[in-house]
Amino acid sequence: MTKIAAWNVNSIRSRIEHTIKWLKQFNPDILLLQEIKCTDKDFPYEALEDLGYNIAINGQKSYSGVAILSKSPLEDIITKLPGDDGDEQARYIEAVTGNIRIASIYVPNGTELGTDKFAYKLKFLDRLANHAKTLLSYDETFVLGGDYNIAPTDNDVYDPIRWAGKLHCTDDERTHLRRIINLGLTDINRALHPPNTVQGREMYSWWDYRSGAWPKNAGLRIDLLLGSPQAMDRVVGAGIDTEPRGWDKPSDHTPVWCELKN
Repeated sequence: MTKIAAWNVNSIRSRIEHTIKWLKQFNPDILLLQEIKCTDKDFPYEALEDLGYNIAINGQKSYSGVAILSKSPLEDIITKLPGDDGDEQARYIEAVTGNIRIASIYVPNGTELGTDKFAYKLKFLDRLANHAKTLLSYDETFVLGGDYNIAPTDNDVYDPIRWAGKLHCTDDERTHLRRIINLGLTDINRALHPPNTVQGREMYSWWDYRSGAWPKNAGLRIDLLLGSPQAMDRVVGAGIDTEPRGWDKPSDHTPVWCELKN
């Protein structure tokens, strides 16, 4: 089995002890990190290599940054999402490891509706759709995982009425995400845990630091693993590990995971 996880750690250097603790507990074969908030040279390689991981990074000082950790060698590494050569934000990294193509994705937050940052978010999603279409033409197993900063439907929001039309839940964002999925990808966690099942209810991956969101379980599911048809043929399990969100000084996100047959 190959266990794949994605986690927005909200600063790898601030959360290195959490990351090590969770890796030892959960023992994923592949971990996709987002918002590492450091340059390549400042990344804590040694601490994670000591756990048996090969590492590929697309870092950025104090902002964004993504990485892939894998127990297998990493090959064919790509650190820029095609479609905008002038984009300097570190939000995408892709590699082949074992017999799986994998990508760690940090979709822009968007900040506020009607702003340039929100427009950039939608353009980023358009670029991701174009690239996903190319990847699907390869006829191979791949998983695009990370922080998408979009709750796909109202079933992924603790209070849909309160969040209606707000950032992460707008029609524009959801339409752009749906276009990506409708190319032939599958939201792995939702496929295995439909919203009308016990396990499918209240599946959240992010809780705001403010307003006591975590104790109230007032969360959103904005961290996703999207699988190709070949990946879905191999999926045997998936879930969200909420435990790290309850640790001292945690990330506001928690790991999402899936498991594939080899």
